[in-house]
Amino acid sequence: MLVIRNAAQVVCVAADRSPRKCGADLRNIQVHAQASVILRGERIDWIGPTAALPPLPAYAQILDATGKTVLPGFVDSHTHLVFAGARADEFEQRLNGATYQEIAARGGGINASVQRVRQAAVEELTALARPRLQRLLAFGVTTVEVKSGYGLSLADEIKSLQVIAALNREGPWELVPTFLGAHAVPPEYRDDRAGYLRLLVEEMLPAVAEGQLAEFCDVFCETGVFSLDESRTLLAAAAKLGFKLKLHADELTPLGGAELAAQLQATSADHLLCITERGIDALAAIGTVATLLPGTAFFLGMHYAPARKLIERGVAVALASDCNPGTCPTENLPLVGAMACTQMKMLPAEVVSALTINAAAALGRAERIGSLEPGKQADLTIFDVPDFRHLFYHFGVNHVWRVIKRGRVVHAA
Repeated sequence: MLVIRNAAQVVCVAADRSPRKCGADLRNIQVHAQASVILRGERIDWIGPTAALPPLPAYAQILDATGKTVLPGFVDSHTHLVFAGARADEFEQRLNGATYQEIAARGGGINASVQRVRQAAVEELTALARPRLQRLLAFGVTTVEVKSGYGLSLADEIKSLQVIAALNREGPWELVPTFLGAHAVPPEYRDDRAGYLRLLVEEMLPAVAEGQLAEFCDVFCETGVFSLDESRTLLAAAAKLGFKLKLHADELTPLGGAELAAQLQATSADHLLCITERGIDALAAIGTVATLLPGTAFFLGMHYAPARKLIERGVAVALASDCNPGTCPTENLPLVGAMACTQMKMLPAEVVSALTINAAAALGRAERIGSLEPGKQADLTIFDVPDFRHLFYHFGVNHVWRVIKRGRVVHAA
């Protein structure tokens, strides 16, 4: 038994295990002042005022959280952590005025990372990804979605997914694997897009499904990458094989990826910087989570996704890091939350919901993680701040004091 006692705030977020949707709902989080939490095994057993704390057995482990704030462990529902090498040269090119598309046309972008991943062994990729996960954990992230997508061949996509599986077994984090073979068209198929789509549908997807290496299938549905029709073909094939669906949608152009996500009943549509009015209505109608990635807009110097409009129209909004080597190389998820406040005008309570229960919904896990409720998995982070709003107000520093995964302290500041 682990008891967190005397917290200034315990932020439970939701009480019904569902994503937060409308504006009032998203910011209507449960905050208990001067509260305590009892964890029994891997589950939350009790939450309430410290004054009402029941008698504790002598063997109970006590964490004195006086002056501190307890939140659900953060969920990072969109990352690209399996990569080799860096792309600082592209960062400088963008500062000199080059666009994302121009850099890709010169052989940079995703395919620059593909070349390095293809050259790396499983052991090297695992060793490179591990410290990224450790940094996420140190920022209070207990569950992480990790995509493949820098291999773009059957062998190298399998290799990337095997890295994710190995790191998931290693823990203490919980990883959710996503197959993103449709991240780009690799150089060897530049003049045979149809051939690469066939490879994805006829060979890669079945192999990944047979090996049970991924839970989700994702596609970069974007002008110049994968068209609406190509994306639909791939995702329909993935659904038949039992994959849940995600889309990189409407990031650079208003192609209609959000509408496609709704048509296919995808679990989430991500990025959405250029989402249309029809796309917003489609997501709201079907319940697909909109995962917004303000760190990417910040790093690329682009406009931000219309968070306020999405929230006001009843779309469930999640936030994620998009940690990747080219367009958002950061593991600081609370800083992403601060960006959501200052650049997308989300309120601190809305950001907490978007980083916890809604991010869990974007991974199909809201019934188990993402909020503090008796019976749910004991994933918590204790921050050395007296009020949850300080996480985004006092930005850019790490306020984490303890991280707890499945009822066990797995990181101490």
